[in-house]
Amino acid sequence: MELITLKKILPQVDTELLQFIASEAVEMDVPADSTLLKTGNYVQSVPLVVKGLIRVSRSEDDKELLLYYIHPGEMCIMSFSACCSNSASMIEATTLEETKVLLIPSVKLREWITHYPSFNFYVYEMFNKRYLDLIDTINQLIFNRLDERLFSYLKEKTLLSGNNHITITHLQIATDMGTAREVISRLLKKLELENKILTSRNQVTVI
Repeated sequence: MELITLKKILPQVDTELLQFIASEAVEMDVPADSTLLKTGNYVQSVPLVVKGLIRVSRSEDDKELLLYYIHPGEMCIMSFSACCSNSASMIEATTLEETKVLLIPSVKLREWITHYPSFNFYVYEMFNKRYLDLIDTINQLIFNRLDERLFSYLKEKTLLSGNNHITITHLQIATDMGTAREVISRLLKKLELENKILTSRNQVTVI
């Protein structure tokens, strides 16, 4: 990875550390719909997203819930936490599109936290961002009706893709939202009757 590229995605990190990252991290191109980390795995390296998008979810008892997305310039902070505590991963990470990542060895991460304050600041920034994401998820679950959560989910999808036409199945939506496909199909019809969306086969358009 070229230093100039790293500087663009990690502008807050010292140049000396960027040089170490460039030499120590393994660059990897990952196809869409690839699983980078499974629940229960032990973390040997932490992915830093250079390009693309990663979906992070939590699964238990055959149910799954979307937690947050990892964008370019961001690190999987749950993987980072598992790496530092030498504990098994509690999340699953999957690419939503073709994604380029830098795999940073866990032993190096622990070393850099100690020696580089700017890297510490970056890590705290990531923890804060993920904390706010999780608070938002909890608020949605507790305070919003499921149809409101669904519409917020669809609007977020349009922002991520830059397009108000979303190619997605009812089952994929249900998986992300931790509910049944039949429930999502019924709520999509309700939103369509309210003129908030249009639906067709494997596609939703947010009006």
